[in-house]
Amino acid sequence: MKTEICKSEGINKACKLILDGELVAFPTETVYGLGANALDGNAVKKIFIAKERPQDNPLIIHLADFDDIFKVAREVPPIAFTLFEKYCPGPLTMILKKSESVPDEVTAGLDTVGVRFPSHPLAIQLIRGSAPIAAPSANLAKHISPTTASHVYEDLNGRISLIIDGGECSVGIESTIIDLTQTPPVLLRPGVITLEELSEICNAEKYTGTLDVALAPGMKYKHYAPRVPCVMRKTEMLTSEYELAVKNGKNPVIIATQQTIDSLLNRFNTLSLGENGVSAAHYLYSNLHLAESKYDYVILESMPETGVFFSVMNRAKKSSAE
Repeated sequence: MKTEICKSEGINKACKLILDGELVAFPTETVYGLGANALDGNAVKKIFIAKERPQDNPLIIHLADFDDIFKVAREVPPIAFTLFEKYCPGPLTMILKKSESVPDEVTAGLDTVGVRFPSHPLAIQLIRGSAPIAAPSANLAKHISPTTASHVYEDLNGRISLIIDGGECSVGIESTIIDLTQTPPVLLRPGVITLEELSEICNAEKYTGTLDVALAPGMKYKHYAPRVPCVMRKTEMLTSEYELAVKNGKNPVIIATQQTIDSLLNRFNTLSLGENGVSAAHYLYSNLHLAESKYDYVILESMPETGVFFSVMNRAKKSSAE
């Protein structure tokens, strides 16, 4: 199969592919998604094949307008509209009780479904021109999530027909996932919309259960990992880990906040996560992609687990040996 990359001029072709039961990679504000018609179980199966994704890892349905939620959910509590008004379109996924129209392939057999409303204009055009779209990140399972079309092409060339190039993703990590089927609502996956923000609106709590069952994407399996060894170290241990790697014949790189990089005085290979949690979220995956292409050992700085940094650390831990 030949994989084509197009820009906005390819939207009509992409819509037809979705309606014909094929896969399309498309941009969102978080990461690139690998989409199929969410109401077509056979089409959704192709996502798992293309990604080599475990069958028990559920997908998120992407919608364009709030009224579309009633196509895929049988129970929509009032708090869903409150959160929609506050954060959507944007990087928030809400877990709801699924309707009978949603095939089990989307939900991994669960009676719940994740829905979100992406803000990227090309994603909105694709959904409105085709159908509700089930989509995980557009990469091979366990590998780093893609934030550019070229990242998608590196992993999925020859596996899918079309990639829509919408530029670099603005957010850079996956959406926050909140389970609205529980009281109080439960944060299943952190993102740039933080637990602190959600708690002010709906008294949300952090998930503390076991990970025997993946209640949402990103919970159960190792994710986001580069194809070279990757470790996480506290700030004061970065240089000693780097020097040990060099001693062992490695070509390492440190991925850290700009403040930490400034303190290293250009003595080491470094990639910057910027100065705050939002910038760290934006640069984490792109830096991991760059690191695996130029170096053979990645050292991630351990950051304070507050605000958006908590979400960045959630991804960093899963990408490293932690």
